[in-house]
Amino acid sequence: MFSKYHNRKTKIKGINFDSKLEGMVYLKILELAKKYPIAFERQPEYELIDGFLVNGSKYRKTVYKGDFNIVINGRIFTIDCKGYSTEVFKLKRKLFAKRYGREIVVIRSVSEFEKWFMGKIKEEGLSLYE
Repeated sequence: MFSKYHNRKTKIKGINFDSKLEGMVYLKILELAKKYPIAFERQPEYELIDGFLVNGSKYRKTVYKGDFNIVINGRIFTIDCKGYSTEVFKLKRKLFAKRYGREIVVIRSVSEFEKWFMGKIKEEGLSLYE
């Protein structure tokens, strides 16, 4: 089934993913985690704006939910697998950067993710597990 942004919900290893790309990146992360000393988590959630009241009206907090957090040498990278960036995502990306002092890494293909990952591994000077 396609969503309005043409992503196809996918089930891989018994886990539901919002898009085929997200599922394929997950498989690549599993593969790389066997080779390199990294940690990762799925669906990290970040509060962007606290809940608040204005003239008696209650506004709920605004959150951003990423696809993955990857920890490389103690540094956290938040990954979002996107074929298309909506205006809402662009705003949340800006709020995220302001609040957390780092940027969301937007990935558009598995090969782009692998290239990004290997660049970070090289920057950090990490080697393969023996």
